[in-house]
Amino acid sequence: MSEMKFYDRTEAGMLLAKELTFEPNEDVVVIALPRGGVPVGAEIAKALHVPLDMVITWKIGAPDNPEYAIGAIAENAEPFLNLHETNVLSEEWLTQEVARGRKEIERRQEMYFENHARQSIKGKTVILVDDGIATGYTIMAAIAEIQRQQPKKLILAVPVIPKEMVLQLRTKVDEIVALKIPDFYLGAVGAYYEEFHQLSDMEVRQLVYESRPY
Repeated sequence: MSEMKFYDRTEAGMLLAKELTFEPNEDVVVIALPRGGVPVGAEIAKALHVPLDMVITWKIGAPDNPEYAIGAIAENAEPFLNLHETNVLSEEWLTQEVARGRKEIERRQEMYFENHARQSIKGKTVILVDDGIATGYTIMAAIAEIQRQQPKKLILAVPVIPKEMVLQLRTKVDEIVALKIPDFYLGAVGAYYEEFHQLSDMEVRQLVYESRPY
């Protein structure tokens, strides 16, 4: 039997929003990972009538295979690394790669937040959103960044996540809300979507702009 797929990130966000309920006076903010997590997060923020913001991450790929993640960094948190992989690499290469990631994060901060006031999340309930999780490095870097800012509660909301990642992440967040938790992961997040195009920076900017309450 083939795995049922989401049509696109918008549908996934609408379905996720239905699984999230809060107290009437609860101070909630949605924090999405750009680029792919933003359309998912935008639908959740719209349905719950709460603000949308972002945490920017950068995947560190292996020197001989950039698509193979060996770690990730977020805006201000320390790098989250697969030490089994990175301990055998050149320290100079790793330092340069982290610096390259920091530079790209700064570029995206300037691009995405040019006309967007960032949300304070201290003492708030945060819904951390991505379009799915595979290796988990970027979401772990994002969790570290969010926890550094002292939220009251951190909920991870994703359309799809491998069962083994649920086991790893449930001690790092207060709650995990997921629509699909497959025993046998199909290998890539895009495999769970009919339409899964790579968003541009301008699409991200537009989605965040449209989410503003004024």
